[in-house]
Amino acid sequence: MRRILGMAAAIAMSATSAFAATDIKFTLDWKFEGPSAPFFIAMDKGYFEAEGLNVTIDSGAGSRESIPRVATGTYQMGFGDVNALIKLIDEQPDLKVKAVMMAYERPPFAVIGRKSLGITGDPKSLEGKTLGAPPPDAAFGQWPAFAAEAGLDTSTIKIENVGFPVREPMLAQGQVDAIFGFSFSSVLNLKAQGVAEDDIVPIMMAENGLDMYGNVVMVNSDFAAENPEAVKGFVKALIKGYLDAIADPAAAIPHVMERNEVLDKDIEIERLTMAVNDSIATPAVKANGFGGVDMDKLAKTMEFLKVSMGVSDTPPAPDKVFDASFLPPVEERMVK
Repeated sequence: MRRILGMAAAIAMSATSAFAATDIKFTLDWKFEGPSAPFFIAMDKGYFEAEGLNVTIDSGAGSRESIPRVATGTYQMGFGDVNALIKLIDEQPDLKVKAVMMAYERPPFAVIGRKSLGITGDPKSLEGKTLGAPPPDAAFGQWPAFAAEAGLDTSTIKIENVGFPVREPMLAQGQVDAIFGFSFSSVLNLKAQGVAEDDIVPIMMAENGLDMYGNVVMVNSDFAAENPEAVKGFVKALIKGYLDAIADPAAAIPHVMERNEVLDKDIEIERLTMAVNDSIATPAVKANGFGGVDMDKLAKTMEFLKVSMGVSDTPPAPDKVFDASFLPPVEERMVK
């Protein structure tokens, strides 16, 4: 009897080991900062391991740049801007990427300026100004639609191409009047550059007409077809990480700082808290659960993208972009 039980245990361990051999290379959209804490929580607390996954996570170079990494199979999964994904699928219907989990129900897209340089909460204050824009930036990608919604005279506005590393320093030094970026990144980076908090003015696109989505977890379509349970396991584990971060942002930050020791703990707590309040745990998420999408809202998003990104008059069907079949039941996704 003991021998039979021992054999059963050995078989179970063997099966577990075999399942644990599923490797997933994941690319973030940006550096290891506060908002990436949920990914490392899922890693450190064994949520990925419990799903039989061996996950490695790399930093990214922008929320649009992560998409081709996944499409080519260099990474099996990644984190990036759903709007840029829609644009690419519109151009390349056979693109091997689909979204499987919504992270930013409300995008952190913003134009961030300084009061001392004449920028106010009114988008009209951008007229006559010079704006610094990194070309791969997702917020800058929505500029045409935002300008149209706000009724801006863009002929009076100068757009200056700038790199990500110099974006906030240029604004801090007054070389530009405002910049495009994610609110929780640029606002905190400006404070770190010595700009007074009451001088920083974030103009949120979502609060000025652009009711759309932001970043999603994406998967390579071939990998998903071959490893559906692994993708489901990844999404389930990551949602646990997000729910932990939402519940206690301060406790989440050490998981990031272990990977990026130059971070300031208090700044990253503030950064993650901003992301949670503004983009992650929104009223819609609290009502309907984290990770899913409203297909009508996703369809409406595509109308904005026709203006901002040149998406065609026959954009991809929402279910071509977002596959909800990998999400766990809604009761496992509710924000407490």
